[in-house]
Amino acid sequence: MISFAYMDAAIVVSKLRKNFEVKEKASGFWSGLRSIISPDRKIIRALKGVSFSVQKGELVGFIGPNGAGKTTTLKTLSGLLYPTSGFVEVLGYDPWERKDKFLKRISLVMGQKNQLWWDLPAIETFKLNRAIYEIPSKRYEQNLANLTSLLGVEKLLNIQVRRLSLGQRMKLELVAALLHDPEILFLDEPTIGLDIISQQALRDFVYEYNKKFDATILLTSHNMDDLVNLAKRIVVINDGTIVFDGKFESLIDKFAKNKIIKISLSDEGDIKKLESIGKIVKLSYPQVTLSVSRASTAIAAAEILQNFPVADLTIEEVPIEEVIKKVFKEKPSS
Repeated sequence: MISFAYMDAAIVVSKLRKNFEVKEKASGFWSGLRSIISPDRKIIRALKGVSFSVQKGELVGFIGPNGAGKTTTLKTLSGLLYPTSGFVEVLGYDPWERKDKFLKRISLVMGQKNQLWWDLPAIETFKLNRAIYEIPSKRYEQNLANLTSLLGVEKLLNIQVRRLSLGQRMKLELVAALLHDPEILFLDEPTIGLDIISQQALRDFVYEYNKKFDATILLTSHNMDDLVNLAKRIVVINDGTIVFDGKFESLIDKFAKNKIIKISLSDEGDIKKLESIGKIVKLSYPQVTLSVSRASTAIAAAEILQNFPVADLTIEEVPIEEVIKKVFKEKPSS
């Protein structure tokens, strides 16, 4: 039975399980021949009783290492996969029924999958989407103008997609996904492979879209900056199980207490003195990587710049995989 706390939620997931049956390949000629006639099968348990809800207008970071179950969850929520068991409801619909009314209210954007036609200008895909989603002419023109202006891609609409950069294509993918005003947006690694400027442009756009249209957004990413800039709440999944669900600040305070300072030295000097500032986690002259307390990052960086021959210095978040490992280690045993 679904809790009353879920009643007004845009997304409800309760005890969701998804298994995949795969054929196991045998080594050797005769074993390989036998596996063709009578293959051995193995069950992969991708989701193991996942439960969470997302309120209307909420922007939630959904993170985990590769193979954790993130994309499987998003595909189930968007109706591309049928669950093995459990309860899923999105905007009051069963996603796998794929009803037109449901599909017109959601959108799934995958950083490694394209919906734009490679050999045609993006505007041709937009026209096709207009027909598929039955978008009225006036609304289509307004949305196209607003989205292309927000993303700064007005001059790219009539250029063959294959001639565009990855960052330009990703922006146009977002335009294609949002022309029909979806209330729920599933973003699966939207900044993957993009340069720093393009990443920030996409983050700014997602933030503005969420605020302007009160859109519900579920975002997966391996990029900690995506989460720092966008998500107030984080759901962490590992090995098909939710291991953390709470405020982003709580996750950082508990599991990412340090930051990484990467230094490129112009002179070797006395590198060991850096140990008084932070923990040296990697040393390969002229590159030095330090781990320092999050609270003292600015002071540490200033001290390094003042007292050491620095050619370059960058401050980075601890890789998200490391944060997740810490979360998983502290997961209470069932």
